[in-house]
Amino acid sequence: MIQGTMKLYAEGEYTYPAAYGFEPFLTSYLHEDGGDRPCIIVAPGGGYRFVSPTEGEIVARTFYDLGYQAFVLTYTINLLDLCPLKMQPLHDISRAVRYVRKNADTFRISRDSLAVCGFSAAGHLCASIAVHYMDDVENNPDYHDISNRPNAAILSYPVITSGEFAHRDSFTALLGKDATEEELHYMSLETQVTKNTVPCFIWQTVTDELVPVENAYLMSEALKKAGVPYAMHLFTDGKHGLSVATQDWADNKYASLYNLAQIRAYADAARDGRLPLPEDKKEEFLRVFGGDQGPDFGELPKEMKNKPNPEAAVWPILADAWLRKTFDRQ
Repeated sequence: MIQGTMKLYAEGEYTYPAAYGFEPFLTSYLHEDGGDRPCIIVAPGGGYRFVSPTEGEIVARTFYDLGYQAFVLTYTINLLDLCPLKMQPLHDISRAVRYVRKNADTFRISRDSLAVCGFSAAGHLCASIAVHYMDDVENNPDYHDISNRPNAAILSYPVITSGEFAHRDSFTALLGKDATEEELHYMSLETQVTKNTVPCFIWQTVTDELVPVENAYLMSEALKKAGVPYAMHLFTDGKHGLSVATQDWADNKYASLYNLAQIRAYADAARDGRLPLPEDKKEEFLRVFGGDQGPDFGELPKEMKNKPNPEAAVWPILADAWLRKTFDRQ
Protein backbone atom coordinates (compact mmCIF):
# COMPACT_ATOMS: atom_id res chain seq x y z
CA MET A 1 0.00 0.00 0.00
CA ILE A 2 1.20 3.50 -0.86
CA GLN A 3 0.16 6.14 1.67
CA GLY A 4 0.74 9.82 1.14
CA THR A 5 -0.55 13.30 1.92
CA MET A 6 -1.37 15.84 -0.77
CA LYS A 7 -2.26 19.51 -0.33
CA LEU A 8 -5.19 20.59 -2.47
CA TYR A 9 -4.39 24.28 -2.90
CA ALA A 10 -1.41 26.17 -4.25
CA GLU A 11 0.31 28.71 -2.01
CA GLY A 12 -1.95 31.69 -1.34
CA GLU A 13 -4.96 30.03 -2.98
CA TYR A 14 -6.82 28.93 0.16
CA THR A 15 -8.40 31.90 1.92
CA TYR A 16 -10.87 30.67 4.58
CA PRO A 17 -10.32 33.35 7.27
CA ALA A 18 -10.65 31.11 10.35
CA ALA A 19 -8.22 28.35 9.29
CA TYR A 20 -5.32 29.44 11.56
CA GLY A 21 -2.72 27.82 9.32
CA PHE A 22 -4.73 24.74 8.35
CA GLU A 23 -5.16 23.83 4.69
CA PRO A 24 -7.33 20.99 3.34
CA PHE A 25 -5.56 17.85 2.16
CA LEU A 26 -6.01 14.32 0.86
CA THR A 27 -4.51 11.17 2.35
CA SER A 28 -4.07 8.29 -0.10
CA TYR A 29 -4.33 4.50 0.25
CA LEU A 30 -3.16 3.17 -3.12
CA HIS A 31 -2.49 -0.24 -4.63
CA GLU A 32 0.92 -0.57 -6.22
CA ASP A 33 0.10 -3.39 -8.63
CA GLY A 34 -2.35 -4.03 -11.44
CA GLY A 35 -4.09 -1.70 -13.84
CA ASP A 36 -6.42 1.22 -13.30
CA ARG A 37 -8.93 0.79 -10.48
CA PRO A 38 -12.13 2.48 -9.35
CA CYS A 39 -11.57 5.28 -6.85
CA ILE A 40 -13.33 6.50 -3.73
CA ILE A 41 -12.84 9.78 -1.84
CA VAL A 42 -13.99 9.45 1.79
CA ALA A 43 -15.23 12.50 3.71
CA PRO A 44 -15.61 11.86 7.46
CA GLY A 45 -18.50 13.49 9.31
CA GLY A 46 -18.65 15.74 12.34
CA GLY A 47 -21.43 18.32 12.01
CA TYR A 48 -19.23 20.64 9.89
CA ARG A 49 -17.39 21.26 13.19
CA PHE A 50 -15.16 18.21 13.27
CA VAL A 51 -13.60 15.71 10.84
CA SER A 52 -14.05 12.40 12.64
CA PRO A 53 -11.03 10.05 12.61
CA THR A 54 -13.35 7.07 13.08
CA GLU A 55 -14.90 7.63 9.63
CA GLY A 56 -11.66 8.22 7.76
CA GLU A 57 -8.83 5.71 7.47
CA ILE A 58 -10.88 2.68 8.50
CA VAL A 59 -13.38 3.39 5.71
CA ALA A 60 -10.62 3.99 3.17
CA ARG A 61 -8.93 0.72 4.13
CA THR A 62 -12.23 -1.12 3.82
CA PHE A 63 -12.65 0.04 0.23
CA TYR A 64 -8.94 -0.50 -0.46
CA ASP A 65 -9.48 -4.14 0.52
CA LEU A 66 -12.41 -4.24 -1.94
CA GLY A 67 -10.05 -3.20 -4.75
CA TYR A 68 -10.38 0.60 -4.79
CA GLN A 69 -7.80 3.33 -4.83
CA ALA A 70 -8.91 5.25 -1.76
CA PHE A 71 -8.44 8.76 -0.41
CA VAL A 72 -9.59 10.55 2.75
CA LEU A 73 -10.45 14.25 2.53
CA THR A 74 -9.69 16.49 5.51
CA TYR A 75 -11.82 19.52 4.65
CA THR A 76 -12.58 22.89 6.25
CA ILE A 77 -14.70 22.96 9.43
CA ASN A 78 -16.14 25.63 11.72
CA LEU A 79 -15.69 24.31 15.26
CA LEU A 80 -16.19 27.56 17.16
CA ASP A 81 -18.60 29.58 15.01
CA LEU A 82 -15.78 31.95 14.11
CA CYS A 83 -16.79 32.23 10.45
CA PRO A 84 -19.60 30.47 8.53
CA LEU A 85 -18.23 27.99 6.03
CA LYS A 86 -20.65 28.85 3.21
CA MET A 87 -19.27 27.30 -0.02
CA GLN A 88 -15.79 26.43 1.31
CA PRO A 89 -16.37 22.71 2.01
CA LEU A 90 -18.03 22.30 -1.39
CA HIS A 91 -15.00 23.89 -3.02
CA ASP A 92 -12.71 21.59 -0.98
CA ILE A 93 -14.42 18.43 -2.21
CA SER A 94 -14.70 19.80 -5.75
CA ARG A 95 -10.97 20.47 -5.77
CA ALA A 96 -10.34 16.99 -4.37
CA VAL A 97 -12.27 15.37 -7.24
CA ARG A 98 -10.47 17.53 -9.79
CA TYR A 99 -7.07 16.86 -8.17
CA VAL A 100 -7.55 13.09 -8.25
CA ARG A 101 -8.79 13.16 -11.85
CA LYS A 102 -5.92 15.42 -12.92
CA ASN A 103 -3.47 12.87 -11.49
CA ALA A 104 -5.42 9.78 -12.56
CA ASP A 105 -2.49 8.26 -14.44
CA THR A 106 -0.20 8.63 -11.44
CA PHE A 107 -2.78 7.20 -9.04
CA ARG A 108 -3.78 4.43 -11.47
CA ILE A 109 -7.49 5.20 -11.37
CA SER A 110 -10.25 5.22 -13.95
CA ARG A 111 -11.43 8.82 -14.40
CA ASP A 112 -14.99 7.61 -14.98
CA SER A 113 -15.16 5.38 -11.89
CA LEU A 114 -14.80 7.94 -9.10
CA ALA A 115 -17.13 8.00 -6.10
CA VAL A 116 -17.39 10.24 -3.05
CA CYS A 117 -18.46 8.77 0.29
CA GLY A 118 -19.58 11.02 3.14
CA PHE A 119 -20.89 10.48 6.66
CA SER A 120 -23.47 12.61 8.50
CA ALA A 121 -22.64 16.27 7.73
CA ALA A 122 -20.11 15.04 5.18
CA GLY A 123 -22.99 13.05 3.70
CA HIS A 124 -24.50 16.49 3.18
CA LEU A 125 -21.20 17.61 1.65
CA CYS A 126 -21.16 14.67 -0.77
CA ALA A 127 -24.83 15.20 -1.59
CA SER A 128 -24.00 18.88 -2.16
CA ILE A 129 -21.46 18.08 -4.86
CA ALA A 130 -23.93 15.54 -6.27
CA VAL A 131 -26.52 18.28 -6.87
CA HIS A 132 -24.45 21.50 -7.03
CA TYR A 133 -21.28 20.44 -8.86
CA MET A 134 -22.01 22.91 -11.67
CA ASP A 135 -22.06 25.82 -9.20
CA ASP A 136 -18.50 25.42 -7.97
CA VAL A 137 -16.37 28.16 -9.48
CA GLU A 138 -12.82 26.98 -10.19
CA ASN A 139 -10.40 29.88 -10.51
CA ASN A 140 -7.21 27.87 -10.98
CA PRO A 141 -6.54 27.39 -14.72
CA ASP A 142 -4.83 24.07 -13.99
CA TYR A 143 -8.26 22.63 -13.15
CA HIS A 144 -10.60 24.52 -15.49
CA ASP A 145 -11.00 21.63 -17.92
CA ILE A 146 -11.30 18.87 -15.30
CA SER A 147 -14.75 17.78 -14.18
CA ASN A 148 -15.65 17.92 -10.49
CA ARG A 149 -18.75 15.75 -11.03
CA PRO A 150 -18.29 12.40 -9.26
CA ASN A 151 -19.68 9.32 -10.98
CA ALA A 152 -21.46 8.22 -7.80
CA ALA A 153 -22.04 9.30 -4.21
CA ILE A 154 -22.40 7.21 -1.05
CA LEU A 155 -24.43 9.05 1.58
CA SER A 156 -24.01 7.47 5.01
CA TYR A 157 -26.63 8.56 7.59
CA PRO A 158 -26.60 11.90 5.76
CA VAL A 159 -27.75 15.34 6.81
CA ILE A 160 -29.98 16.40 3.89
CA THR A 161 -32.78 18.78 4.78
CA SER A 162 -32.88 22.20 6.44
CA GLY A 163 -36.60 21.75 7.03
CA GLU A 164 -38.60 19.95 9.72
CA PHE A 165 -36.13 17.07 10.15
CA ALA A 166 -32.94 19.13 10.02
CA HIS A 167 -29.82 18.61 12.08
CA ARG A 168 -29.79 22.30 12.92
CA ASP A 169 -26.26 22.59 14.25
CA SER A 170 -24.78 21.39 10.96
CA PHE A 171 -26.55 24.20 9.12
CA THR A 172 -25.44 26.74 11.74
CA ALA A 173 -21.80 25.74 11.25
CA LEU A 174 -22.18 25.78 7.47
CA LEU A 175 -24.27 28.91 6.92
CA GLY A 176 -24.14 30.82 10.21
CA LYS A 177 -26.83 31.69 12.74
CA ASP A 178 -28.26 34.36 10.43
CA ALA A 179 -28.59 32.24 7.30
CA THR A 180 -31.12 33.52 4.81
CA GLU A 181 -34.11 31.49 3.63
CA GLU A 182 -32.49 31.41 0.20
CA GLU A 183 -29.27 29.90 1.62
CA LEU A 184 -31.18 27.33 3.67
CA HIS A 185 -33.25 26.33 0.64
CA TYR A 186 -30.15 25.99 -1.54
CA MET A 187 -28.54 23.70 1.03
CA SER A 188 -31.75 21.72 1.68
CA LEU A 189 -30.64 19.19 -0.86
CA GLU A 190 -33.87 17.28 -1.37
CA THR A 191 -35.16 20.49 -2.99
CA GLN A 192 -32.21 20.69 -5.38
CA VAL A 193 -32.27 17.29 -7.08
CA THR A 194 -32.61 17.29 -10.88
CA LYS A 195 -32.24 14.69 -13.61
CA ASN A 196 -28.53 15.64 -13.74
CA THR A 197 -27.88 14.74 -10.08
CA VAL A 198 -25.19 12.14 -9.45
CA PRO A 199 -26.44 8.57 -8.71
CA CYS A 200 -26.58 7.96 -4.94
CA PHE A 201 -26.30 5.05 -2.53
CA ILE A 202 -27.91 5.92 0.82
CA TRP A 203 -27.80 3.97 4.07
CA GLN A 204 -28.92 4.70 7.62
CA THR A 205 -30.39 3.07 10.72
CA VAL A 206 -34.05 3.61 11.48
CA THR A 207 -33.24 4.52 15.09
CA ASP A 208 -30.58 7.18 14.36
CA GLU A 209 -30.86 9.55 17.31
CA LEU A 210 -29.05 12.59 15.85
CA VAL A 211 -30.01 12.78 12.18
CA PRO A 212 -33.63 11.66 11.67
CA VAL A 213 -34.05 8.85 9.16
CA GLU A 214 -36.48 11.13 7.31
CA ASN A 215 -33.39 12.74 5.78
CA ALA A 216 -32.74 9.52 3.87
CA TYR A 217 -36.42 9.23 2.92
CA LEU A 218 -36.53 12.79 1.57
CA MET A 219 -33.42 12.38 -0.56
CA SER A 220 -34.53 9.02 -1.92
CA GLU A 221 -37.96 10.34 -2.87
CA ALA A 222 -36.40 13.33 -4.64
CA LEU A 223 -34.04 11.07 -6.59
CA LYS A 224 -36.92 8.79 -7.55
CA LYS A 225 -39.03 11.71 -8.82
CA ALA A 226 -36.12 13.03 -10.88
CA GLY A 227 -35.35 9.64 -12.40
CA VAL A 228 -31.85 9.48 -10.89
CA PRO A 229 -30.50 5.97 -10.19
CA TYR A 230 -30.22 5.34 -6.47
CA ALA A 231 -30.28 2.66 -3.79
CA MET A 232 -31.41 3.03 -0.18
CA HIS A 233 -30.69 0.56 2.62
CA LEU A 234 -32.20 1.01 6.07
CA PHE A 235 -31.03 -1.10 8.98
CA THR A 236 -33.19 -2.04 11.94
CA ASP A 237 -31.37 -0.23 14.70
CA GLY A 238 -28.10 1.38 15.69
CA LYS A 239 -26.83 4.75 16.85
CA HIS A 240 -25.58 7.63 14.74
CA GLY A 241 -21.96 7.48 13.60
CA LEU A 242 -21.61 3.74 12.91
CA SER A 243 -18.81 4.13 10.35
CA VAL A 244 -18.10 0.57 9.12
CA ALA A 245 -19.85 -0.87 12.21
CA THR A 246 -17.27 -3.64 12.74
CA GLN A 247 -15.39 -4.81 15.81
CA ASP A 248 -12.27 -2.97 14.59
CA TRP A 249 -14.30 0.23 14.46
CA ALA A 250 -15.70 -0.40 17.96
CA ASP A 251 -12.12 -0.98 19.20
CA ASN A 252 -10.99 2.26 17.50
CA LYS A 253 -8.47 0.53 15.25
CA TYR A 254 -7.16 2.51 12.25
CA ALA A 255 -8.48 5.71 13.83
CA SER A 256 -5.55 7.80 12.61
CA LEU A 257 -5.65 11.34 13.93
CA TYR A 258 -4.55 13.34 10.86
CA ASN A 259 -8.19 14.41 10.38
CA LEU A 260 -7.77 16.62 13.48
CA ALA A 261 -5.35 18.95 11.68
CA GLN A 262 -7.58 22.03 11.81
CA ILE A 263 -8.46 21.46 15.47
CA ARG A 264 -4.75 21.18 16.24
CA ALA A 265 -4.22 24.45 14.39
CA TYR A 266 -6.93 25.97 16.63
CA ALA A 267 -5.18 24.62 19.72
CA ASP A 268 -1.87 26.14 18.63
CA ALA A 269 -3.63 29.46 18.02
CA ALA A 270 -5.27 29.28 21.46
CA ARG A 271 -1.91 28.70 23.16
CA ASP A 272 -0.26 31.71 21.53
CA GLY A 273 -3.27 34.03 21.89
CA ARG A 274 -4.38 34.22 18.26
CA LEU A 275 -7.71 32.44 18.84
CA PRO A 276 -10.35 34.94 20.05
CA LEU A 277 -11.51 33.12 23.19
CA PRO A 278 -11.99 34.42 26.76
CA GLU A 279 -9.45 32.98 29.17
CA ASP A 280 -11.87 30.56 30.84
CA LYS A 281 -13.12 29.22 27.52
CA LYS A 282 -9.55 28.99 26.25
CA GLU A 283 -8.58 26.78 29.20
CA GLU A 284 -11.59 24.53 28.65
CA PHE A 285 -10.92 24.35 24.91
CA LEU A 286 -7.31 23.31 25.47
CA ARG A 287 -8.34 20.77 28.09
CA VAL A 288 -10.66 19.06 25.62
CA PHE A 289 -8.87 19.64 22.31
CA GLY A 290 -5.25 20.36 23.17
CA GLY A 291 -3.96 16.82 23.73
CA ASP A 292 -1.95 14.69 21.32
CA GLN A 293 -4.45 11.81 21.37
CA GLY A 294 -7.47 13.72 20.16
CA PRO A 295 -10.38 15.30 22.04
CA ASP A 296 -10.83 14.30 25.67
CA PHE A 297 -14.50 14.38 26.66
CA GLY A 298 -13.90 12.33 29.79
CA GLU A 299 -15.13 8.80 30.43
CA LEU A 300 -18.13 8.05 28.24
CA PRO A 301 -21.17 6.34 29.74
CA LYS A 302 -21.37 2.64 28.90
CA GLU A 303 -24.38 3.14 26.63
CA MET A 304 -22.44 5.69 24.51
CA LYS A 305 -19.46 3.44 23.79
CA ASN A 306 -19.17 1.92 20.35
CA LYS A 307 -20.46 -1.59 19.74
CA PRO A 308 -20.27 -3.49 16.45
CA ASN A 309 -23.45 -3.77 14.42
CA PRO A 310 -23.28 -6.89 12.21
CA GLU A 311 -26.46 -5.98 10.33
CA ALA A 312 -25.22 -2.53 9.30
CA ALA A 313 -21.64 -3.74 8.73
CA VAL A 314 -22.66 -5.19 5.36
CA TRP A 315 -23.11 -1.74 3.85
CA PRO A 316 -19.64 -1.54 2.20
CA ILE A 317 -20.30 -4.84 0.40
CA LEU A 318 -23.68 -3.58 -0.80
CA ALA A 319 -22.14 -0.26 -1.83
CA ASP A 320 -19.33 -1.99 -3.73
CA ALA A 321 -21.81 -4.06 -5.76
CA TRP A 322 -23.90 -0.96 -6.48
CA LEU A 323 -20.87 1.16 -7.40
CA ARG A 324 -19.51 -1.35 -9.90
CA LYS A 325 -22.92 -1.64 -11.56
CA THR A 326 -23.22 2.16 -11.63
CA PHE A 327 -19.73 2.62 -13.11
CA ASP A 328 -20.44 0.00 -15.81
CA ARG A 329 -23.50 1.96 -16.95
CA GLN A 330 -21.53 5.18 -17.52
